Amino acid sequence: MDTPRLELDGITKRFPGVVANDGVSFKVAPGEIHALLGENGAGKSTLVKMIYGVLQPDAGRIRWEGKGVRVLSPHFARRLGIGMVFQHFSLFEALSVEENVALGLEGDIPRRELGERIREVSRDYGLPLDPKRHVHSLSVGERQRIEIVRCLLQNPRLLIMDEPTSVLTPQEVERLFLTLRQLAGEGCSILYISHKLHELKALCHAATVLRGGRVVGTCDPARETAASMANLMVGTDLAAPARPERRLARKPVLEVEGLSLRSDDPFGTHLADVRLEVRQGEVLGIAGVAGNGQAELLAVLAGERPVDANTIRLDGKPIGRMGTRERRRLGLCYIPEERNGHAAVPDLSLADNALLSAIDRKGLAPRGLLKGGAAKRYAEEVIRDFGVKANGTAALASSLSGGNLQKFVCGREILQAPRVLVAAQPTWGVDAGAAVTIHKALLRLAEEGVAVLVLSQDLDELLALTDRLVVINGGRLSRPLVTAEATTEEIGLLMGGLHDTTGAGGTAGRAADAA
Repeated sequence: MDTPRLELDGITKRFPGVVANDGVSFKVAPGEIHALLGENGAGKSTLVKMIYGVLQPDAGRIRWEGKGVRVLSPHFARRLGIGMVFQHFSLFEALSVEENVALGLEGDIPRRELGERIREVSRDYGLPLDPKRHVHSLSVGERQRIEIVRCLLQNPRLLIMDEPTSVLTPQEVERLFLTLRQLAGEGCSILYISHKLHELKALCHAATVLRGGRVVGTCDPARETAASMANLMVGTDLAAPARPERRLARKPVLEVEGLSLRSDDPFGTHLADVRLEVRQGEVLGIAGVAGNGQAELLAVLAGERPVDANTIRLDGKPIGRMGTRERRRLGLCYIPEERNGHAAVPDLSLADNALLSAIDRKGLAPRGLLKGGAAKRYAEEVIRDFGVKANGTAALASSLSGGNLQKFVCGREILQAPRVLVAAQPTWGVDAGAAVTIHKALLRLAEEGVAVLVLSQDLDELLALTDRLVVINGGRLSRPLVTAEATTEEIGLLMGGLHDTTGAGGTAGRAADAA
């Protein structure tokens, strides 16, 4: 048998109060695409940080091509031949592609040759890039290509990919898979982390499953179903939420008319004549690649950017000039995209974080006096109902894993009985079990008559949840599509910038009435 490219033997890593990895062992062969599966908090991120030299194991051994090594730093890892493409890119928007590649490059490629090498590698692997383009002018998919090409210029023998398709259109995902298969065919090993189980079936040769920091099984994804892999991850059967029959005849609750707005971010996207309505008891989805006006639209809907009063109406009442707290009092609740810092304060307890948005709707400060006991009980309710793994309501938000903090934030908003819920990336980076919990809660809200607006880059999520969806591209909305009748190809083309003209003015409401 070939010597494994990477072999972990009994890797253990402890932090105060928690064992993140407990005797983890597995192998990755040359040319193998190997999936790493697990719930949030299962230990995946800690493990790959040790492989890449960001952290050091407390016990166990790493073997690289048959030899024991201590991966002392990312620099050392890259020298070995290990490259990593992180979920969140590390790029300077004001610099060019070539300049960003040069900043993170190991080795001695002369600057005068670097541009041609970038063109050559990007052409060979189907990842076209112009070395002179500035990053702020590129799509998210093009930015990811920079990270991959930067790794490929160093001829890696192991490439670690962390949630690589979370910001890509379906067409870009297909292109990426072709590239990864090409790399594997040339002998490069790939360690692939993703919560999208259908992708693992299509791409990966083997999978190692972590639960609670331990290896609980291995499998061949091609021989498994998405459900069976999810069950292996969480240790129990997961029932996907059933979307109720569409009811589109109800009255609109949230309406946006003729919204145009210049972004206050120099690299942001201006909104142009955005029109949409979200009806009572429906889930409306907004699909799109990041950076096409989602941040600007969310800021307006949440009340963080005031606009003309009549531009936005809630139950017919103009709210465009109202701030976030006034809108919450009327029933507009909001799940921000960024959970750490925007949705929650990392250095505050969960009880204090419950106060941040629920202070009025849950009566946590009558006549201006904070009710600490009531806030604690509300935080306990959120923790219980949404299965949040936390060390009680006094635990700091920063002590939770990303997925558990996301469940807390979603639960805090959902349990306020909103009239409208605006949810941005509600299951971003969460495992299959947490995603099911959140999806069921959103659908339950819609069944109760709440108008739910979901902005997501996860097309599978939108197809599973929504009654209708629109696509945002370049600050404009497409015509509305009835989800059950839309095709992945059609949505992907709209996400990629193929603007249609049938939804004049970017209307996202009335044109679907005839459906």
